[in-house]
Amino acid sequence: MKGESWVRGGLFITIEGGDGAGKTTLITRLTERIYKETKKRTIRTREPGGSPIAEAIRGVILDTKNTKMDWLFR
Repeated sequence: MKGESWVRGGLFITIEGGDGAGKTTLITRLTERIYKETKKRTIRTREPGGSPIAEAIRGVILDTKNTKMDWLFR
């Protein structure tokens, strides 16, 4: 399709790990290294995240004041 040629030849990398494992640090260093060595830009995403509504949902989920959401674990 016209306008989608930038997708060809791409690479999708996922980083998994628990809270505090250093995922953000690793991703930052990896994207810097990729650009330094290839001059190719990267797109960083996270779940949920990446759009204004997804960021808002992420904020609700991660806000420790929202304890009413954890009724299953009481």
